[in-house]
Amino acid sequence: MQVDVFSATPQLGNALAVVVDGDGLSDEQMQTFARWTNLAETTFLQKPVSADADYKVRIFTPSREMPFAGHPTLGSCAAWLDSGGKPANTDTVIQECNIGLVSIEQSGQVPAFIAPPTSIEPMAAPTFSKILDAFCLQESNIVNYAQLDNGPIWQAFELDSAATVLSLNASKVRWSDFGAIGFIGFCGSSASENTATSLDQPDYEVRMLAPSSGMSEDPITGSLNAALAKWLHQQGRLEQDLLIAQGTKIGRSGRVFVSRKGASDDILIGGQSHILIRGEVSI
Repeated sequence: MQVDVFSATPQLGNALAVVVDGDGLSDEQMQTFARWTNLAETTFLQKPVSADADYKVRIFTPSREMPFAGHPTLGSCAAWLDSGGKPANTDTVIQECNIGLVSIEQSGQVPAFIAPPTSIEPMAAPTFSKILDAFCLQESNIVNYAQLDNGPIWQAFELDSAATVLSLNASKVRWSDFGAIGFIGFCGSSASENTATSLDQPDYEVRMLAPSSGMSEDPITGSLNAALAKWLHQQGRLEQDLLIAQGTKIGRSGRVFVSRKGASDDILIGGQSHILIRGEVSI
C-alpha cells in the first residue's frame, strides 16, 4: 500500500510505502525494496513477538533501518487496519517496533501515538557552532537548543520565529556530515486560543533537515515532533494543545496535532492518514 500521512489533503502529506505481509523477508530484501521505493520510509508489517502487540513493524529508509519513526507508525497502523487488522482493544492499537511497544489511540479527533520516552541532553558546543555557521544563523536567532533522542537522535533548535525557520537553506547540510537537525519556530499567533481545529492557523512551524533518507528535507516528521513536544513539556511549556505545520517550504501541507493525555505525562502525536494505492508487489 501507499499511504499519505499527516495531512488533511491527500498527496500533501508524507508518503509511506507499506508491505502488509512482511513475514519471511530478509533484512536484505527489505532494505533493497526500501531503496527501490526511494521514499523517506518504507515499512514491513509482521506478526508480533510480544503477546501485548497487535502487529510488528520494521521501518527502513533507502539506506538504513530505523528503530522508530512517527509517520511510519501512523501510516502502518492505517494500512494494518485497512487490510483487516483487528486490535485487541478497539480504542488503541499496540505496535511493536525496535524501540518497544507504541500505543496508537483511535478514539480522538485524529489517530495519535503516545510519544516514546525522550532523552534530552545538552548539545555539544562544536555541533552547535557548526550548525549555526552552516545556516548563517546568529545566536540572537536561537531561543533554545538541545540534543534529543527518542530512537532517532535530533540536533534541535527553537528559533525566534517561524519566518526564520522557513528562511533556512536546506542544501547547506547533509545527514552524513551533520546528523538529523530539527527546527521549530513560533508562528506569532496561537491557533489554540481561537480554534484548535483550524488547519490554517498553526502554532508552530517545524522543519527537519539533513534526514538519513538522503532527501534535503523531510516533508513531515512525527518522531521529531514527538521529541520536540517532550522538550516543550520538560520546560513546562505544553499547557495546551498545539497544531504544528511542517512541509510548507517544499509544497506540503503537513499538520501534526500535539496534546496531553489527561493529567498524565503522556503526550499524543496525531495526524490524518489516507490510503492512496492498494495492490500487490513481488519482492
